[in-house]
Amino acid sequence: MNEPDTIAAILSMKTIAVVGLSDNESRPSFQVASYLAYHGYDIIPVNPKIAEWKGRKSYIGLREIGRPVDAVDIFRKSEEVPGIVAFAIAIGAKAVWMQEGVVNEGAAKEAQAAGLLVVMDRCMKKCHQHFFR
Repeated sequence: MNEPDTIAAILSMKTIAVVGLSDNESRPSFQVASYLAYHGYDIIPVNPKIAEWKGRKSYIGLREIGRPVDAVDIFRKSEEVPGIVAFAIAIGAKAVWMQEGVVNEGAAKEAQAAGLLVVMDRCMKKCHQHFFR
């Protein structure tokens, strides 16, 4: 977890479901997802409180997406992570990324036991900038 090879492997994945993606431009989830979309990632918004994000349909949950997801980027409270990880496993995601401040060791171990790559308490945007400067 959080190893450079794991981070690089996840950053090479292109379809990212962003759980907790906000349509408020001042929120970190909006800024990170905008950056990733600009750099060629296919962003799938997951937030039951918004209908869309930048013209993309927003889904109420991971199960509703209905197409393959490479990685799940989590912008939710740490205590909500186990449920999100369970759905990430159920939909066949290859990785789970918990943003800065999001930490749940139990969920991380569950994801790894299911064969998913895991990054925890890191910013996907900052890591992308570091790896691809």
